[in-house]
Amino acid sequence: MLVHGTRTSSAIWQHQVAALTRVGHPTIALDLPGHGTRSGERFTWDGAMAAIDDAVAACARPPLLVGLSLGGYASLAYAGQHQDKLAGVVLAGCSTELRGKPLRAYRHASHHVTRWLGLGGGTWHVVTDMLGALTGYSPLADLRRLRLPVWVVNGSRDPLRLDERRYRGVLPGLRLHVVRGAGHDVNSHAPVAFNRLLLDAVQHLRRLDVLAPA
Repeated sequence: MLVHGTRTSSAIWQHQVAALTRVGHPTIALDLPGHGTRSGERFTWDGAMAAIDDAVAACARPPLLVGLSLGGYASLAYAGQHQDKLAGVVLAGCSTELRGKPLRAYRHASHHVTRWLGLGGGTWHVVTDMLGALTGYSPLADLRRLRLPVWVVNGSRDPLRLDERRYRGVLPGLRLHVVRGAGHDVNSHAPVAFNRLLLDAVQHLRRLDVLAPA
């Protein structure tokens, strides 16, 4: 299950959907409120949690939840509440506590990602909604609760990887991967490397018999 970032949509996962489909793994790329097919709605944290929960409920078995940027923070928050419904979590572009300068860096990264991808349109209000929703949120608190496999994948040029070491410190079994030369939107900047890591995660969970075989 794939969860996108701010002012983008499920369309950013085209390379990952194609790669997973080729190996026969069922895949869902959802749209959060305020994005894609749900662009007429306003983004709220509760709405994001409900969107993920609805998609999880549609899965025959607990899925691997994959989130980028805003989708990464939302996926981590969901896992913190409902890890019993998941097989594992892959978090990309969300390795920092969003306070002060990091919060401004997130706004800056969201702007440049959407401009580079040609996405977003007149949806800048979503950033305001997102910043309000994330105010006071501590990803480290949710990460500390997890007892399921967690992968963190960041581009080496991502400004939001400030707390990688702290993430690993609160969850010693966390698997951290940094993709050289990639920026914040690591799945689009380096799709081959990202897909390889994603497929490795899928295979790991299949060996544990927590994901359906292809």
